[in-house]
Amino acid sequence: MAEQVVPSYGGQAVIEGVMFGGKTMTVTAVRKKNQEIEYFEAPRTEYKWITPLKKIPFLRGVVGLIEASANGAKHLNFASERYNADSGEVSPDSPSRLTMILGVALVGVLSFLFGKFVFTLVPVFLAKFLLGKWVPDGVPQTLAEGGFKILLLLGYITAIAKAPIIKRLFQYHGAEHKVINAFESGVELTVENVQKFSTLHYRCGSSFLIFTVFVGVVIYSLFPYDSLTERVIQRIVLLPVVMGVSYEVLQWTNKLRDTPFRFLGYPGLLLQKITTREPEDHQVEVAIASFQKMRELDQRHAQERTATTG
Repeated sequence: MAEQVVPSYGGQAVIEGVMFGGKTMTVTAVRKKNQEIEYFEAPRTEYKWITPLKKIPFLRGVVGLIEASANGAKHLNFASERYNADSGEVSPDSPSRLTMILGVALVGVLSFLFGKFVFTLVPVFLAKFLLGKWVPDGVPQTLAEGGFKILLLLGYITAIAKAPIIKRLFQYHGAEHKVINAFESGVELTVENVQKFSTLHYRCGSSFLIFTVFVGVVIYSLFPYDSLTERVIQRIVLLPVVMGVSYEVLQWTNKLRDTPFRFLGYPGLLLQKITTREPEDHQVEVAIASFQKMRELDQRHAQERTATTG
């Protein structure tokens, strides 16, 4: 009998909740102030011309990113609206809705659309203007550029992690990973069982971020430049290439997580030590509710489609 393949699901933390994406549906569950769990359900929007592109190595990562950003934006907006509704009148010390959305977006999947440009170009200027006298152009400058990227990334995430709302976001991020790890291990999804699992996962977007730094250093080193302007243009043009290759590296390290070569995924796991926190039981409960609702809707949709075509 052939071994049953466990589906690969993805998700992301939102304000006071977790979003999970299935094959046909995406679901967000959030904890309201009255302790009730509220859901936001949306079909996964997929265009016919995108489906073939998602099967092409090195291109599928960029396409998947754009698709995830489009699907995730609605869920981020839902969570922020519910948070504001529960909070009532906003105090002067409370973060604005725009601040909350940007804070979540720059840590989550939407960061790749704007944040990657910032974390790609700013290090170029820092390496050139701060170290240009001592570090020659070419590979040495590219290595210095990569070092600045890591410092900026760690500095940014560490700084925003001090905000209470981001701390809770990182706890929900940890809850999301625990649920995925528990599901992939085949255990019943109860709070007690899920809490036994790690907050780290090889397929996390945080790992993708750190891999773009290492992959970028390698790819940028292959292309010489004659001026700072040419260097900047190269970084912009090659950004989709870096992202596409980084996605493949992410998937590759995930396949190696149960082998002696699991250490290749450690850089991403180390970054997740910052972007995840141990969740409380009530946060894990929300993550489980979101995951189970997504599975339920996915299965119902599959049954309806079978009944229609049959």
